[in-house]
Amino acid sequence: MLKNKTVVITGAAKGIGRATALRFAKEGSNIVLNYRSSVPDELIKEIEANGVKCLAVKADIGSFEDAGILINSAFNEFKSIDVLVNNAGITKDNIILRMSEEDFDSVIQTNLKGTFNTIKHAAKIMLKQKSGSIINLSSVVGLCGNTGQLNYAASKAGVIGITRSIAKELASRSITCNAIAPGFIQTEMTNVLSDKLKDEILAGIPLKRFGQSDEVAELAVFLAKNKYITGQVIAIDGGMSMA
Repeated sequence: MLKNKTVVITGAAKGIGRATALRFAKEGSNIVLNYRSSVPDELIKEIEANGVKCLAVKADIGSFEDAGILINSAFNEFKSIDVLVNNAGITKDNIILRMSEEDFDSVIQTNLKGTFNTIKHAAKIMLKQKSGSIINLSSVVGLCGNTGQLNYAASKAGVIGITRSIAKELASRSITCNAIAPGFIQTEMTNVLSDKLKDEILAGIPLKRFGQSDEVAELAVFLAKNKYITGQVIAIDGGMSMA
């Protein structure tokens, strides 16, 4: 179902983005890797080992112009945009008394405005195709909030609002839009946490473990394949956001 489709993934150099790129490649999709600083050559080789093509595009999706370069580069290379995974995101954590205006603005710019930017450009192509799947990475923090992350929480809650609005706007052209809300996923970010903090976090997760990037990637592929799920926010968090 995804063979020879074009999948654009923002923030794809590592973590969830990397795992998602590899998972779609296994489905036979051509991959467009977006990155802001660098992308490992071995990742491109690993993707292409699946018999698919891979295009790496450097772009800061927080910039409307850069987001346009990313989407247009993907379309010029593959002549379609079938799946857009908005994965790129940053954190600049602090309590409100210590959070600078710059730290608030930069997180909103990348996480929220960046999602708008890529969808704005990709929607034009998907509307002409009368098909497409948009998958936005939100977070359980966007559902529940978190001390010291008001900027991140605001950006990820905003992504949910974008997701539900776009799902309604584009549904008539058979374009779906859903959000994935990961909890604590084992990445470079969680690896640097102290054992004490890890234990405190795990105490609040019913399944008593961190998630894996591959598990999030599997969900993204599922949503890309399903044509009757739209406007939904699916938490993948080991149960930590259960009411």
